[in-house]
Amino acid sequence: MEIPVTVSKFASICTMGANASTLEKEIGPEQFPVNEHYFGLINFGNTCYCNSVLQALYFCCPFREKVLVCESQPRTKESLLTCLADLFHSIATQKKKVGVIPPKKFITRLRKENELFDNILQQDVHEFLNYLLNTIADILQEERKQEKQNGRLPNGNIDNENNNSTPDPTWVHEIFQETLTNETRYLTCETISNLSVDLEQNTSITHCLRGFGNTETLCGEYKYYCEECRSKQEAHKRMKRFKYMDQFHRYTKLSYRVVFPLELCLFNTSGYATNPDRMYDLVAVVVHCGSSPKRGHYIAIVESHDFWLLFDDDIVEKIVAQNSESGYILSYQSQD
Repeated sequence: MEIPVTVSKFASICTMGANASTLEKEIGPEQFPVNEHYFGLINFGNTCYCNSVLQALYFCCPFREKVLVCESQPRTKESLLTCLADLFHSIATQKKKVGVIPPKKFITRLRKENELFDNILQQDVHEFLNYLLNTIADILQEERKQEKQNGRLPNGNIDNENNNSTPDPTWVHEIFQETLTNETRYLTCETISNLSVDLEQNTSITHCLRGFGNTETLCGEYKYYCEECRSKQEAHKRMKRFKYMDQFHRYTKLSYRVVFPLELCLFNTSGYATNPDRMYDLVAVVVHCGSSPKRGHYIAIVESHDFWLLFDDDIVEKIVAQNSESGYILSYQSQD
């Protein structure tokens, strides 16, 4: 199936899950990481897409640290960022090491902000991940803009720069700035539509990434519809997102066998010789079980302190790392 690849440098009430004591025994008191917490998240009706992504992001340590810093900063307006920070802080400050937490405040805010998620239908984890990261980045840039308009930067210095300049990159950009996405560039208006890595059957993620920079021109009957211009345009396309099955009249999951390693060499596909190849470690996998992105169930498998854990909503289990044929989002962390 299609696997979007994410590359990273990377007040709730607590209830105990039935497997909590078992998990503590499996890890062992001597091996249990200091100041670490492993909490499942309650499902509020097909919110596994949200729970699995939140677990993967929580165990992206650079991201978690930045979000927790946000929790300590005063903000007058509730947002997805403040709700995420409250959730992360609630997990990180629990007295117990394992258990279950209901992310109700975050889910409520998510449904309030975006009608796409304001239902009990299954959602696509890739769409949710993109929306969440983009929203947080927008919030941070807006805060930065307001600080500039007030003539003062976060460090207390006076800002004399032009307020109309391009927004500065945020820590979201710094952490996920090498996120790989495919793009469709419309040749008339130059609008870019981000897509995700296409896969081939009986291959590897490394092989798929090698072809990431290949460009295909879409013209004639294959023109793309541009939302900005509201018309079909010629476009340059890099990969497809889902496989459209004529017999089903819909996009469907490709159950291809694609090998992805625990250690990945990300080859330079930018065309710039100065960009070296880099090594990454697999730190999280969001797994999809089902026939299509809008149906089925999502779970997260994360690496924490040299062992692997499976997060299935409120269930948390220690597992042996293994390749998953149903991996949907892979999170790799740069070794440097």
